[in-house]
Amino acid sequence: MINPRDFLVDRRQNSLDQLFDFLGIPSVSARSEHDDDTARGAEWLASRMEAAGLAARVVATEGHPVVLGEWRDAGSDAPTLLIYGHYDVQPPDPLDEWSSPPFEPEIRDGRIYARGSADDKGQLFMHVKALEAHLQTRGTLPLNVVVVAEGEEEVGSPNLVPFVEAHRDLLAADVVVISDSNMFAPGQPSLLFSLRGLAYVEVHVRAARSDLHSGAYGGAVPNPAMALARMLSTLHDETGHIAIPGFYDDVVEWDEETRSAIRDLPFNDDEFLQEVGAPGLKGEAGFSTLERLWIRPTCEVNGLLSGYTGEGAKTVLPARAMAKVSFRLVPDQDPARVARLLRAHLESVAPPEVEVEVSELHGGNPWRANPSGPLFDAAARALEEAFGRAPVLVGEGGSIPIVGDFERILGAPVLLVGYALPGCNMHAPDEWFTVENFQVGTESLVQLYEELAAALS
Repeated sequence: MINPRDFLVDRRQNSLDQLFDFLGIPSVSARSEHDDDTARGAEWLASRMEAAGLAARVVATEGHPVVLGEWRDAGSDAPTLLIYGHYDVQPPDPLDEWSSPPFEPEIRDGRIYARGSADDKGQLFMHVKALEAHLQTRGTLPLNVVVVAEGEEEVGSPNLVPFVEAHRDLLAADVVVISDSNMFAPGQPSLLFSLRGLAYVEVHVRAARSDLHSGAYGGAVPNPAMALARMLSTLHDETGHIAIPGFYDDVVEWDEETRSAIRDLPFNDDEFLQEVGAPGLKGEAGFSTLERLWIRPTCEVNGLLSGYTGEGAKTVLPARAMAKVSFRLVPDQDPARVARLLRAHLESVAPPEVEVEVSELHGGNPWRANPSGPLFDAAARALEEAFGRAPVLVGEGGSIPIVGDFERILGAPVLLVGYALPGCNMHAPDEWFTVENFQVGTESLVQLYEELAAALS
């Protein structure tokens, strides 16, 4: 009888063809014009889960639906694995910076170029194919499985926590596995020990009722763009330290053992600079680049808008200015508290002749794991078996808000096992995912289910 890994090898092209179908659906959750596409993505995923051997259904929410897959024939005494991922994707803009259309997948130099290839359709679909490999060759799985795939991760998962809370008995599990992150380097598998949280706000500064002629009114009427620029300049000091009073009060200082392990990883600043295409690096003084990315909080301006930005000149005094500001947070920072601190700070430094409004858009809590014990050991064995190298422990600068919620609501530990690579352009033009990691990573998941079943028995 053919084993699951041989099954995957024999059907590699078929798996790629199916992934291309999935990637071709523009399930952009942030844009209403793609609501039908996002619904189509959910139905497509449910049909592939059914074909794999799971009982699958599309469950409505107040927003985009959740796709729920189940296989529970391992028995009531067997452990249960919950697999989480998301089928929605980021908007593809700017379209003119893509080398090929974002929803027409294309392989170049061993990379699959398409929106969602790495984040998260490719990684989610690997689990579907790994489950299929078990069920189609052995007719069984070594443990019970529940798959939860949401369609709103890219807009802050507003309906996922209510879904999990409402279905906590249905989703009860012994461990949660999520593949929505990076490996440390090509050929080097990784296990995540931390995720940064997120606080995302929008700042509006207003003065006059409408835009004014800068010659007739400039010098007498306040300029919101200038006011906002000065306000934003107070968010950091000259050392890169965030200068908002109280911001660091809840920041957990990591132990020297963890910091030393991060610094010992084979990371090169010059190669990183080449990857991002910047003339130099900048950040909080006293920390390495990886420490800044993984275990230190940040404050960044993500967008600015004010006045006339079209071609040519228009001598206008803007009536309003806007900035989008985000914070990446570390344990034990609270997104709501950080937003309040920002509001208080901006109000304190704003000129009295302008109005300031700070609106919270969305956020997520940071997460920290204890990277020891049988579950981490089981994942390490599976990754080493597939990739031929023991995994390293890494942090992740981005946020996956549901991780902490799963632990809080379900009481189940979370394993983050990602297969994308640094520089894969998540959220950017020319997003890519390697064919090799899609294939070898799927084989590692076949082994992971067996290792987790043994560790939990």
